Amino acid sequence: MTSYRQPGVVLTDRRFTVPLDHSDPGGEQIEVYGREAVAAGRAGETLPWLVYLEGGPGFGARRFTGAEAWLGRALREYRVLLLDQRGTGLSTPANRQTLPLRGGPREQADYLAHFRADAIVRDCETIRQRLTGGAPWTLLGQSFGGFCAVRYLSSAPEGLAAVLITGGLPSLDAHADDVYRAAYPRIERKVAAHYARYPQDVERARAIAAYLAEHRPESAGHRLTPELFQSLGILLGSGSGSHQLHYLLENAFVTTPHGTELSDTFQEALRSATSFAGHPLYALVHEAIYGQGESPTAWAAERVRAEFPQFDAAKTLAGDGPLLFTGETIHPWHFDVDPALRPLRETAELLARRTGWPVLYDPERLAANEVPVAAAVYHDDMYVNVEDSLRTAAAIRGLRTWVTDEYEHDGLRASGPRVLDRLLALVRDEV
Repeated sequence: MTSYRQPGVVLTDRRFTVPLDHSDPGGEQIEVYGREAVAAGRAGETLPWLVYLEGGPGFGARRFTGAEAWLGRALREYRVLLLDQRGTGLSTPANRQTLPLRGGPREQADYLAHFRADAIVRDCETIRQRLTGGAPWTLLGQSFGGFCAVRYLSSAPEGLAAVLITGGLPSLDAHADDVYRAAYPRIERKVAAHYARYPQDVERARAIAAYLAEHRPESAGHRLTPELFQSLGILLGSGSGSHQLHYLLENAFVTTPHGTELSDTFQEALRSATSFAGHPLYALVHEAIYGQGESPTAWAAERVRAEFPQFDAAKTLAGDGPLLFTGETIHPWHFDVDPALRPLRETAELLARRTGWPVLYDPERLAANEVPVAAAVYHDDMYVNVEDSLRTAAAIRGLRTWVTDEYEHDGLRASGPRVLDRLLALVRDEV
């Protein structure tokens, strides 16, 4: 272990060996990384543990600088483990560079089938036994981290002292098709709200999409297409996302000796905002996190989009309506336009066809839950369907919700100390 200091906090790098397949504990092992954080001056104290699971899938735990944001609030009473979930960050990363070590696409897909919430929870339980001596810990789960928390409550509630969820209560039984059938109307509402705030962006977005359709430029190996441009709508699910999108669009074009062209500034911003180089698992297993039972996910977002022709860029450009951005959806073309994903196209196809996914949630066990649970539910969350979240909240015995319109999906990042304070008060029956 290596320990070091940042302002107000002592950090320790911790690495754990866990089975790739927890049903075969003597088989292949992988490494999972966690960054321990404790308030400066309290490193020698016995403190309860809080483990943090980031949103995603496919993102490592947030890299804080010192005791900033919600971490500072947590360190007042906890020793915190910022866990890089398997395949992310420093935890045996899975990407186009490392996955060929597994073999071909079939072997890669079989490997990635072990990177869902069920395996992440088993990792947590293995790590908890080594860190706490068997004492239960508190779990803070953001977005997909909340999905993992509900799996934890379904499979190993004895490991949990309390659970805090922000924007991450999943449907217990929805197929991926259902998830996206509910998502597209929410995305459309967010786009309409953006255009109401910035009406000048209607023509800008159409002009950009038309240019991309005609010229198909490339930026650092990325093929810039109208569909890729539409995927910038993922920004609209955060509190400041509409403003970020507006600023990105406002300098899209520049006058050159050859006429009007897309600016290098815009092309780089589009490439950067849509690249999966830093989080390829997000694209690879995004629909797999919804897989339960025999039905394949089968590119659900792409198939369901056909039910919403207003999102078709070509049809929009042939008419005079506003271009609709898309949101948290993964499509087969992502694996054609992004050089970080291109070598993994066949692997993604095999995951999309995969059947026999283990069931993730146990309604009977959740209905008998005895672990204190509190969840922040954002009333118009673009990423997680609020109706599903509230049904799941009602299905988990004793769960207390804080339904708020003060924040978007990134409430924990935007105002972490206040959000964490509210959830802790709820699990402690202080409000």
